[in-house]
Amino acid sequence: MPESDLTWLSILVFLPAVCAAGLLAFPSKWTEVMRWWATFGAAGTLSVALCVVVGYYNLLDQGTDANGMPRHSVHTRLDNRADKAASDAAQPIPKELKPNDWVARRTWISLFNIQFALGVDGISLPLVVLTALVTLLSIVASWKITESVRGYLALLLLLETGVIGAFLALDFFLFYVSYELMLLPMYVLIGLWGGGNRKYAALKFVVYTLLGGVCLLVAMIALYSVNARDFVDQGVVTQKTEELARREKILPEAARERVEVHTFDFVTLAKVGRAASLVLSGQEDRLAVKTAVVEKPSKGDDATKVKLFAPGVDRDAALARLKAQPVCTKQFQYCVFVLLFLGFAVKVPIVPLHSWLPDAHVEAPTPVSMILAGVLLKLGGYGLIRVAFPVCPWAASELAWWVGLIGVIGIVYGAIVAMGQTDFKKLLAYSSVSHMGFVVLGLASWGSAANSQYWQWGVNGAIFQMVAHGITASALFFIVGVVYDRAHHRDLNRFGGLKEPMPLYAGLSAILFFASMGLPGLCGFVGEFCVFIAAWNFSPALAVPAVASVILTAAYLLWTWQRVYLGTNAATKDFPELSPREAVCLLPFALLAIALGVLPGVLLFNWMDPSVAGWIENMAPLKP
Repeated sequence: MPESDLTWLSILVFLPAVCAAGLLAFPSKWTEVMRWWATFGAAGTLSVALCVVVGYYNLLDQGTDANGMPRHSVHTRLDNRADKAASDAAQPIPKELKPNDWVARRTWISLFNIQFALGVDGISLPLVVLTALVTLLSIVASWKITESVRGYLALLLLLETGVIGAFLALDFFLFYVSYELMLLPMYVLIGLWGGGNRKYAALKFVVYTLLGGVCLLVAMIALYSVNARDFVDQGVVTQKTEELARREKILPEAARERVEVHTFDFVTLAKVGRAASLVLSGQEDRLAVKTAVVEKPSKGDDATKVKLFAPGVDRDAALARLKAQPVCTKQFQYCVFVLLFLGFAVKVPIVPLHSWLPDAHVEAPTPVSMILAGVLLKLGGYGLIRVAFPVCPWAASELAWWVGLIGVIGIVYGAIVAMGQTDFKKLLAYSSVSHMGFVVLGLASWGSAANSQYWQWGVNGAIFQMVAHGITASALFFIVGVVYDRAHHRDLNRFGGLKEPMPLYAGLSAILFFASMGLPGLCGFVGEFCVFIAAWNFSPALAVPAVASVILTAAYLLWTWQRVYLGTNAATKDFPELSPREAVCLLPFALLAIALGVLPGVLLFNWMDPSVAGWIENMAPLKP
């Protein structure tokens, strides 16, 4: 019988796809029933996500043990849970699997050691809940779609399956499949239900996304070539040794020397990357062998040692094997990191790989823009956190200032270009480029072990910024859709006076505009503030233009607010107020914008911080 966490995580991933398939059972005329079916399917996915939140809560332990060491190092960290699950599965007689560690592994394609591996931590879980919420509200916002309703709703649900699958995947191949699964639904949604120039926008989206996908594919193949035998449970090596000795009829000792283990597992690849980083930075003496699958820290530990080799490994032989591989060369580290960075930069998006985003937003239907801005862009930032930085930490450290510079360029460029827009949607698209630049800057604010606290604030701020931007961007694109349904245009110069006929709409819009602006007390301020602190400690030269961009952001958002809502306009004075359905879509966003600004610790930081602390504990000591 499968463990319960495998069941819950699998349901979370595949429930939207099952609901999409269920749409085929309805006659084509039952469009209203299809809408309700998709709505209940998305609501069910959100409910399952919240159940996973409750289950994950039992893992959170932010106190200290008898030695004064943080307990999250053992109980909460995803890499520890993944190592324990892999070790238990590698035993000749598998141990009883824990049903509540929220890591699940099953063999998928054994020929290439590809696993159906899922797991959650404080980094991925907020993004999963955000995805479920935005998808639900996007489906509610889609009620006015009348053309090919079945196909439209099915594609939205398939898109949700791909996004959640990517956020939960612990295997690079599974992540890549989920990542690419999103390409077709989004292409069709823009290409069939978009505006007048939808074909160009959809094609541009595909070309850029495929470019990023090819970069990820090449990097994935390169990482699969790495021999990770000294970083996995040695039960796997023993099993492969016996198979090779039996197949080729050679002595076990000779077979063991020839055994190689290739994997797509994120946790294992990250350990190889950290070991290579120590070698390349002249710190190979710090590499040590673990004494247990999960090391429990104590006050007597040698802080200079980094235990990465699996228990039972001969350190000298393992170090020799590692240094003989291409992964331990600067060229490999630089090339793979750049490929990973480019692959995820397209999704962030990072200047100059951003030009597909304004076109896609302008042509996409409002609900699709909500998902695109609120969810899909977060995959780029998440990929940098989960894959690029941990797998190639040496290159990430060496290039950290330049990565931060790219983030600052995006922040400033996006704000300046947004100020010059007259199309409401295009303005918000460039605003997204600017806001997502803070994510890149926060991640790039690399600190050494002595200054790791500042970098931890930067990573926390980057994740918080992704969630906050997901809320405000989705809401603002819905706000554009509301007024477009009434005015049938998006020209900012032709609006004005909406506060009088639509006071509720104007009030909720004000909250979300100010949240996007970064006003203290609202969600947009918290993440940016954390990033500013980290960036200043890392490089004042990068922090100053980032902080100055706040003025630009306030300028274009306040100017937009004035042009749309203030004054009088005979063309808008008879616009109807928000309908109940529209209010249901907008109100949750406004409430979350306030709640996350007032209670950021309770609602987000307390969940994220243990996982981010574990991430920093792995990465920060690598820098001399």
